[in-house]
Amino acid sequence: MSYHTTQQFYSRRQSGWNRNQNTVSFASNVKLGPVSHTVLVALMVTVLGLVYLTQATQATAYDYEAQKIDSQIAELETKKTDLQIENARLTALETVRSSSVAKATTKPASTEYVR
Repeated sequence: MSYHTTQQFYSRRQSGWNRNQNTVSFASNVKLGPVSHTVLVALMVTVLGLVYLTQATQATAYDYEAQKIDSQIAELETKKTDLQIENARLTALETVRSSSVAKATTKPASTEYVR
């Protein structure tokens, strides 16, 4: 009497599957043609282009804002130097008027003009 098995034993190495490997794959029922693929690719490119344009315009807006602030800084620096010059001029006149030489001068008795 001999035993004959109908089931064959396959080791894991012979089956082609490894540990932690998915044995089920997803198969979609919806099949798309070449026109649908072209439309989808065109839509994706359009969306990516719009995202790029929004990022580029934001950078440009920041550039314009920085340029405006730089022009304000330059204008304020010009006003500052003008005020420093005016302050030096007014301070110099007050120093001359309050000096001992200016206090010692007298007014002339008569003033004549040449004709």
